[in-house]
Amino acid sequence: MNIKNHLLYDDNGKQIPFFNTPNKGRKYTPQYLVIHFTAVTTARSSVNWFMNKDAKASAHLLIDKDGSITQFAPFDIVTWHAGKSQWNGIVGLNSHSIGIEIVNGGRVRKSGASWICPVDMKVIPEDDVVTAKHKNEAEASHWHEYTPEQIEAVIQLSTLLVKTYGLKDVIGHDDISPLRKSDPGPAFPMASVRAKAMGRKDETIDDYVTSTAVNIRSGAGTAFSQLTQSALPKNTKVEVLKREGNWSFVEVQQTVEGMNDLEGWIFSKYLIKP
Repeated sequence: MNIKNHLLYDDNGKQIPFFNTPNKGRKYTPQYLVIHFTAVTTARSSVNWFMNKDAKASAHLLIDKDGSITQFAPFDIVTWHAGKSQWNGIVGLNSHSIGIEIVNGGRVRKSGASWICPVDMKVIPEDDVVTAKHKNEAEASHWHEYTPEQIEAVIQLSTLLVKTYGLKDVIGHDDISPLRKSDPGPAFPMASVRAKAMGRKDETIDDYVTSTAVNIRSGAGTAFSQLTQSALPKNTKVEVLKREGNWSFVEVQQTVEGMNDLEGWIFSKYLIKP
């Protein structure tokens, strides 16, 4: 894929399907990329919503379950995807970020013997439901799983957008509005996507395992709180994303206490090559 005049084109030079949303603002220079889920299970619902002027909502891109992409505004035009939000001293991320929406039902609930999306009431196959604890919550919930095609599309798009616009970071709606939003949620591998989009050169060089049981903390030091009730067991697989002094910021590569996208700080001496 490539970008021409702030519009997305495929590898054959054909423009990605474009619907010109009425829900947009002025020209701007994006600094961040924000990832969302749609909270509904079909692309058509989101397309109709973004094209409805009364909705007062939009995003730059929508990714369907098969990985297909739709664009709703040029990347240099503000869309209304972030709402009340703040990040790194910036208030109101609409005016500072590109928004990607992924077709996904988000948090799901049981209705009789079936799992359903509570917004559009569509049934979600049990194999597409994962149980995990959101990083901003205390208890595990049930979530609609993303497809491999969606994850791959997000990685490709994020990498292209970061390179084209010099974006500072790839973040979730639940990062910029943690008290009111849960998307993209724990079913989305945010740490891995962010690392790849921001230019990791070697995807295997920073793979480690814990040499003993070790605590994972919210910051680089023993004064910071533990992120799990128990220490990570010996031989827990982690990926080091960055280092600060004697500490490593890692993404845990397996489910721990109901969390499948856990990231935090570990004392580096307790990490060894597998």
